Amino acid sequence: MRLLGMQPKGFRCCAKNVGIKDTSLDFTVITSDVPAAAAAMFTRNSFCGPAITVGREHVRDGRLQAFVINSKNANVATGEQGLANVREVVRLVAEELSITPEDILPSSTGVIGRQLPMERLRQGIAGIQQQLRYGHLEQAAQAIMTTDTYPKMHCCRVGNATLVGIAKGVGMIEPDMATMLAYFMTDASLTPEQLHTILKDAVDDSFNMVSVDTDTSTSDTVAIMANGLAGEVNLADFQQALRDMCVRLARELARDGEGATKLIEVTVKNALDGQQAKRVAKSIVNSPLVKAAIFGADPNWGRIAMAIGKCYEQDTIVPEKTDIAFGYIPVYHRGLAMDEGHLSALKNYLRRDEISINVSLGLGDQQARVWGCDLSYDYVKINGTYTS
Repeated sequence: MRLLGMQPKGFRCCAKNVGIKDTSLDFTVITSDVPAAAAAMFTRNSFCGPAITVGREHVRDGRLQAFVINSKNANVATGEQGLANVREVVRLVAEELSITPEDILPSSTGVIGRQLPMERLRQGIAGIQQQLRYGHLEQAAQAIMTTDTYPKMHCCRVGNATLVGIAKGVGMIEPDMATMLAYFMTDASLTPEQLHTILKDAVDDSFNMVSVDTDTSTSDTVAIMANGLAGEVNLADFQQALRDMCVRLARELARDGEGATKLIEVTVKNALDGQQAKRVAKSIVNSPLVKAAIFGADPNWGRIAMAIGKCYEQDTIVPEKTDIAFGYIPVYHRGLAMDEGHLSALKNYLRRDEISINVSLGLGDQQARVWGCDLSYDYVKINGTYTS
């Protein structure tokens, strides 16, 4: 369900432009009226930004009270000054909110290698306590965007509680924990330990299954706050709700991939284990040749076979046991190509804006599903002028 007015109790938000790059929203604070149980996951990229360093420190005790996020500048590869700037931003926001700096999780996203415009940030943070309003999380979803074409947000009810999720990220997307930025707020009562477990499981089934361009961001963060103001909920129901919301957001990220015109869903079944299924599925969705063929509606299914076959280093692929289909159109069955008559139907199918590729390896009973997008001319255009 999309965000349609439902908001968890006790969360206030301010989203504004502080002039980091242009006149669009580029800075947001989301805060809980009371300290909240929290959990987060971060990029494993070795070139991570100082916001990741500080975020890891602050969420370690399982408690947070605010998210502070800026877009248009990643504050990565900025040395000791970059780290000092993050700590100053956190300190200034903490003073405004009358909370401790350690209860704030910071994030930055955007261009790498540039210092934050601190004077503009200082001016933007001043007086922000009076600018916070209950709800308005849709504006926060806008403020965290970089090259996204629309904000991504969902909301649902779990018992008496409400869960809201917002996310951004349509380029530099290849997860190694979770990819992009995503934040979840709920008034359910949960422990930090419960949050950590269910967040990790949800991320593994969703954001860790998305790829736009095989590049793992330096700023990836997924975090959740649960302030408990709505009371306890059924844990299994909440776990399922969070997973479903993460999957919906993950699909939207793939659909909105930079320059994308089509969403690609790849399902690999009958693998020896889950890791093999995921490797093969990622090999398909990450192949530039596969992505380009889908962009052009070219029924060149041999590129799928190529992407499966190149997983030879860790996997035993047996062509005589393998099936390949687009939607329900079979193109290869256990060593033999299907009749040429399928190609006309396949070309028509590939004109759709959502493409499903189904593979059976015939080796076991495990499966994986991943999401990606096609490779268009606009992807090169966007990334060829990103800092201009």
